[in-house]
Amino acid sequence: MAAGASLVPGTPAQATPPGPGVVGTIVAQKTVGNTDYILREITIPPGQATGWHYHTGTLYGWVKKGTLSHFDATCKSDGVYPRGSLIQEPSGADQVHIGINRGSTAVVLEVLYILPTGSPLSVDAENPGCGFQ
Repeated sequence: MAAGASLVPGTPAQATPPGPGVVGTIVAQKTVGNTDYILREITIPPGQATGWHYHTGTLYGWVKKGTLSHFDATCKSDGVYPRGSLIQEPSGADQVHIGINRGSTAVVLEVLYILPTGSPLSVDAENPGCGFQ
């Protein structure tokens, strides 16, 4: 599941998994045609991150609690989302990103995944060389 990682047998990929305590719970799921619609609540404790990843479909999120700091594969912030904000994450291996909780309270997100049927929720990716997470 690592994007850009060397997948040579016996060589582990250098993916960046979610930080300790990051939890995602599926609230609802429905498949229509060739598309999975999955509603998920994600909690990111203070100081933790989602890990670098991308999605095979588009995501739409709402920040229910806390403030999410979001970074793209160029290591630049592509948004800071306080409580009540909406966020969209486009699909594709060229859309590697990470969400980080730099605050002192948990970030809670409500996220709608719109994915090709049977796709994983996310695909782990290597840190693209950023000096964090």
